[in-house]
Amino acid sequence: MVSTLRAAAPAPIAPETSPTLTRTTVLVFAVTAGSSAAGNYYLQPLLHQVAGDLRVSTASAALLVSAAQIGYLCGLAFLVPLGDFLRRHRMVPVLLLASVAALLVSAFAPNYTVLVAGVVATGVAASAAQVVVPWASALADPARRGQAVGTVMSGLLLGILLSRVLSGAVAQLGGWRAVLLVAAGLQVVMAISVYLLAPATPRAATGESYPRVLVSILGLIRRHAVLRQRMLLGFILMGSFSLVWTALAFQLSGSGGSSYHYGEFVIGLFGLAGVVGALGAPVVGRLADRGHLRRVTTLTWLVLLASWVLVVWGGHNVVALIAALVVFDFGIQGAHLTNQSAIYTLDPAARSRLTTAYMVTYFLGGVTGSVTAGAAFEAGGWTRVCEIGVAATVAGLVLWAVFALRPQHRRTQTATASGS
Repeated sequence: MVSTLRAAAPAPIAPETSPTLTRTTVLVFAVTAGSSAAGNYYLQPLLHQVAGDLRVSTASAALLVSAAQIGYLCGLAFLVPLGDFLRRHRMVPVLLLASVAALLVSAFAPNYTVLVAGVVATGVAASAAQVVVPWASALADPARRGQAVGTVMSGLLLGILLSRVLSGAVAQLGGWRAVLLVAAGLQVVMAISVYLLAPATPRAATGESYPRVLVSILGLIRRHAVLRQRMLLGFILMGSFSLVWTALAFQLSGSGGSSYHYGEFVIGLFGLAGVVGALGAPVVGRLADRGHLRRVTTLTWLVLLASWVLVVWGGHNVVALIAALVVFDFGIQGAHLTNQSAIYTLDPAARSRLTTAYMVTYFLGGVTGSVTAGAAFEAGGWTRVCEIGVAATVAGLVLWAVFALRPQHRRTQTATASGS
């Protein structure tokens, strides 16, 4: 793979200029993003079941979430940048088949160590989700780019949230290993679908070596202040998301003196509340396409801050908790989408590398959130988790207020509105 990055003669990298993103392609990309990202989260609502089966502590089981995110970070850092140079219609099916192999290793893991290795490998292969997002952006008509990316991102978040529903239902019938077997079968279907239905894309001609490709990401970060700012906001967003959903599994199972005492299936059903919130992402994308990027960013952060009132109340009221997850996930997904809309206008020829820069930081936030969730819940239960989440959200909103006053954000807004 690395050797294919060299060409006979150096040439500039050109983005795809002929929009060929049909509704079928968008659907395939959305499902692919969702099924790939879901691989990192199937075990999240089943951590107590895994701990009992493999005879490890709750804290050790919780580290499986972090292990998946670390693998995902590796894929984002070292594989996603290749999307700017390799043929994506071949690269993505290969990653999906690698995901199948990793899921099977996890499903048949005889002990905790092998399971951790399988989970990390699944995370690496799950980076296919972040190859199809810039692929969709490159193929889309500029006037509808935000909507297209929003739809694919909705698929990605729906995959994360529905993974909990699927895992809860399947685990109730066949245990946590059956969940991973079903996930492997789904990835086989998606590998075939992408290979047959996604448009063929040429490989960009470049004289750069693989190490120089990776170094070029640092150049993009250094050159674009908007990218650096959105990376920081993304870190806070994913940290908050992972904080809530990791702690939620313990809260709903009755740990730490919680008043809830639900089984795997019911815990998984709470993912449906997040699904409702995720469905608002295409609306956010359309507003960004119309030149309202700064306003939508501000609105989504305010929604996220307001959602914490419901999240706190939801610690002891199930109706409030369901409403909280709807509003909370809408705020997270909407703000995340505005970040991506902003960075994709910076350099059309480097969308995969821009994705790497942003998403590595984004999932570093996820790792931080999941690790913090376990420690916070053990120290002070749901209340402590909420205190940390509110503080993080306030910090993010203050940072955005500072960033929004800077000239480069006005230029980015103008570029988005003109469809550059």
